[in-house]
Amino acid sequence: MKTKLLLIALTTLCTGPLFAAEAPKVGAAAPGFSLTDSNGKKHSLGEFKGKYVVLEWFNPGCPFVQKHYKSENMQQLQREFTGKDVVWLTIDSSAPGKEGNLTPEEANKQIADWKIKSTALLLDADGQVGHEYGATNTPHMFVIDPDGKLIYSGAIDNKPTADPDDVKGATNYVKVALDEAMAGKPVTTPTSRAYGCSIKYGH
Repeated sequence: MKTKLLLIALTTLCTGPLFAAEAPKVGAAAPGFSLTDSNGKKHSLGEFKGKYVVLEWFNPGCPFVQKHYKSENMQQLQREFTGKDVVWLTIDSSAPGKEGNLTPEEANKQIADWKIKSTALLLDADGQVGHEYGATNTPHMFVIDPDGKLIYSGAIDNKPTADPDDVKGATNYVKVALDEAMAGKPVTTPTSRAYGCSIKYGH
């Protein structure tokens, strides 16, 4: 019985947060922010108005994140959509001393090792931007339209496992949302439940 309770507790910690801020609603304006990337350059959401923007919450130590990077699913998505002038911002909100927190040097090594193709890897060590978005898991995905409105919030796909084999055949909500919106169609699945490891916030 004790072993079963321990497994339930560990599963809860891995797959969902103990608490979450109120997330912005789809259809509302995406919260503005300014963060520094792994090269020391500042990026603000406002500078990308007029473009689609993807926000991807990231922790390289999380097996759910590893699923999408080691299968190269995430890099393929990043490559496809940055090639269509979409801005893709990978965000690390892990606090100092916690799993996934990266120094700029460590972040650049991660980019090189995993051949990450996002526009920038942004460092949010105090968790402010993560809390503003109500980001709960890694990966937690958001898509913002050229008017600055949130059009998708949730999981990357409909297979909430850490198994790379499940990437094949999954419905990728982010790809579908971008393809539909960029074709002038309504997003058929604007929200879903994010899955993955809980974000390692400091507070």
